[in-house]
Amino acid sequence: MEVGGELVEAEYQLVLKEAEELRQHYEEQNRELAEKIAKILLPPEREAAWEKLQAQKARLRAKLEPQT
Repeated sequence: MEVGGELVEAEYQLVLKEAEELRQHYEEQNRELAEKIAKILLPPEREAAWEKLQAQKARLRAKLEPQT
């Protein structure tokens, strides 16, 4: 039974890794499009707040990346 559990765990870890790789791929692929859409939808008076939010997101990503 232990061998079966190890196989399940190994497959689960593989699925998690592939899911993370896909998430990163699509995030990178869609980043430029999302920025274009955001600029279209973002009124000029909110641009400073948007930039602050993006900087905060970048800091959070940088903080979390070494943990993955």
